[in-house]
Amino acid sequence: MTDTLPLNAVVWAEIPVTDMARARAFYGAVLMNETDLREDGPNPMAVFATRNPKEAVSGHLYPGKPAPEGTGPTIHLAVPAPLEDAMERVTANGGKLVSPIITIPAGRFVYCLDPDGNSFGIFA
Repeated sequence: MTDTLPLNAVVWAEIPVTDMARARAFYGAVLMNETDLREDGPNPMAVFATRNPKEAVSGHLYPGKPAPEGTGPTIHLAVPAPLEDAMERVTANGGKLVSPIITIPAGRFVYCLDPDGNSFGIFA
């Protein structure tokens, strides 16, 4: 049975945003990860950089309609440690923190909202 299981349960993440430039600036600052703007498909998208793009799971920002504040799915995104510095970048760039730091065996994370109200987690 394990032979049929995928390498990754999640293969891609999409975050709808109302202002691509603002969203790229926000996520770039918070994650310390610049996005690659691609306009070669049916819609523009800003892809999060990864160390190994051929094997890594990633995602992108795209012009779309976000769910009402805090009601859509939550995507957890990697940030360089310390987590507390990333938390400061969230609020300094127009986002909101909506939880305290949560510790699990794999690491620490915080639930947040971006300027469009999209739910996301920052994970270190």
